[in-house]
Amino acid sequence: MQKGLLAGIKHGEAALETRGITKRFPGVLANDRIDFEMKAGEIHAILGENGAGKTTLMNILFGLYQPDEGEIYIGGKPVKLRSPLDAIDLGIGMVHQNRKLVSAHTVLENIILGHPNAGRILNLRRTAKEIEELCARYGFKLDLNAKVWQLSEGEKQVVEILKALYRGAKILILDEPTSALAPPETKKLLASIQAMARDDLAIVPFITHKLPVVLAISNRVTVLRGGRVTARLETAHATEKGLAKEMVGREVIFKIERAQVTRGKPILQVENLSALGNKGFLALKGVSFSVHEGEILGIAGVSGNGQYELAEVLAGLRKAAGGRVLLDENDITHAGSLARWRHGMGYVPSERVDVGSIGDFSLVENVTMNFYFDERYTRRGFIDYRNLGKLTEELIAEYNVAAPGPDTPACSLSGGNLQKIILARVLSRKPRLLIANLPTQGLDVGATEFVRNKLMAAKKAGAGILLISEDLDEILALSDRIAPIYEGEFMGLLAAEQTPRERVGAMMAGVRPEEPKP
Repeated sequence: MQKGLLAGIKHGEAALETRGITKRFPGVLANDRIDFEMKAGEIHAILGENGAGKTTLMNILFGLYQPDEGEIYIGGKPVKLRSPLDAIDLGIGMVHQNRKLVSAHTVLENIILGHPNAGRILNLRRTAKEIEELCARYGFKLDLNAKVWQLSEGEKQVVEILKALYRGAKILILDEPTSALAPPETKKLLASIQAMARDDLAIVPFITHKLPVVLAISNRVTVLRGGRVTARLETAHATEKGLAKEMVGREVIFKIERAQVTRGKPILQVENLSALGNKGFLALKGVSFSVHEGEILGIAGVSGNGQYELAEVLAGLRKAAGGRVLLDENDITHAGSLARWRHGMGYVPSERVDVGSIGDFSLVENVTMNFYFDERYTRRGFIDYRNLGKLTEELIAEYNVAAPGPDTPACSLSGGNLQKIILARVLSRKPRLLIANLPTQGLDVGATEFVRNKLMAAKKAGAGILLISEDLDEILALSDRIAPIYEGEFMGLLAAEQTPRERVGAMMAGVRPEEPKP
């Protein structure tokens, strides 16, 4: 009965509709009377800053949250979504940004896991054939017998999409679908999404900052700000600047002028550095490079190609398997993190929740993690929380962190605000060398603009910056030199201003340049 609600829906007719959806959390009105409509065969993007209410609304549509007010209609009929099982039964699928897969199982096993037929005797040969037909229909290429841990981020996302499609999803919700993909993977995924729309699926990508993706594939756009709808428009009538203004409430400057700073002496010198990954394999394979004063060196790569291990080895969180690391000519290869901080290193980790902060600690306690050894903020061996509280207040104001004060728990902050406080505590020490690993990943356009400007300001002040990013546009906009990384090796060292985007994208996929290194 349930999936029958969508059986008779024709192209262009309403598949899903919300009327007056309202959701409150303690002290927060997350969704405020939201009206939203999805049509069969339509790609309808939802945009908004971190905390705008996108995720809450999508979680309501997938049955993870219950609305306080409002109604949901599927195929024109009112429905109650009390759990994700209700949503799946109605033909709604959701692909989360944080993958919900079992790494030790195969692709095929993950797709059928939890399927209504999984409790009976399965004909795996027939099941594999059905999934292969789905892959052929939408242009997906996957080894169904491969283990999930062997897959790239793009392939894992395809597994999630296939899992939803194999369960019969006619409405597909995609959380930040291209956030961790290389340009070639992004192009393939967008083509597949458009193929699904041609099959009359209703598709909802919700996105924080990749506006070119929205303009490339969507038919309509709904923009949320502060839990309310601020704009509904046909994508053909939208512009990147206009959408950003609706999201943030002000003009957003997309093009950052690369600061012209005379490159100084080398701060960081890395010689033939190698490191093991978490599974014991060699993940970083003998890379050599330097970072100079007043320079941003961008490491461009798809997730899982050794950049995570590179960041941890340089920050003192992972042992080097070979090679040397010099900071201002001091050999720090085997030094701990504290010694590196004292030598003038700053580190912004990619995992802002698990590594960059302690959620149950207050903001002042989180700031203390970079100052507990500083004589300016200790008295007779004890931490001077009074002065650190003043410093935290100053950082909250300077970095425009949306928090009541220094005693606010870190776990109550949005991703963008948490990233700001991490960046603030690191940059306030005025590091000689800054390692910034995925500093804008998952941030909205406003927070992204803010973080990038702070990185550029640190460069102007003479810091050397190692920028690790999976966003090729960010690498090209900020870097003076670029090192594409593939399977733990640098494909070359390139001058950013003289390198076409396509060339960097190809090198991220393992294509070595014919030209000599600059």
